[in-house]
Amino acid sequence: MTPAIKLLQQKKIAHQVHEYNHDPAAASYGLEAAEKMGVSPEQVFKTLVAAVDGKQLVVAILPVDQQLSLKKIAKAAKGKKAAMADPAQVERTTGYVLGGVSPLGQKKGLPTFIHHSAKALEQVYVSAGKRGLEIQLAPGDLQGLTRAEFAEITG
Repeated sequence: MTPAIKLLQQKKIAHQVHEYNHDPAAASYGLEAAEKMGVSPEQVFKTLVAAVDGKQLVVAILPVDQQLSLKKIAKAAKGKKAAMADPAQVERTTGYVLGGVSPLGQKKGLPTFIHHSAKALEQVYVSAGKRGLEIQLAPGDLQGLTRAEFAEITG
């Protein structure tokens, strides 16, 4: 049981957990998740962590088939520039290993931005905190639990 699943159970949020056999050789963990669960990549969201202006860590939640725009995530976070965060710092701050970072149940609450396309979906899939484990939930619940803003963060 991951911290993400525990949080959903504590808050009594409707969700489903999906498990699949993760292949460590997969080129894209997110696309692998979509394929193995038989859902559209537009519904499966990856969780990335960026450093804005060299100090502030922020979480970006975006469809697995899209690329994060560092310019747009910096702008959303009201900063000047962004870079992908140091992997060791991501693991320390979130409590999750790379490839299995969940936006839910992180050790430290970080400013979070969800790609605006999630608003149009009934359900989204995000990492449950472990490779091969995904959580299905309503985008509004994801936004509420992470206190996220919807934003245009791809490009």
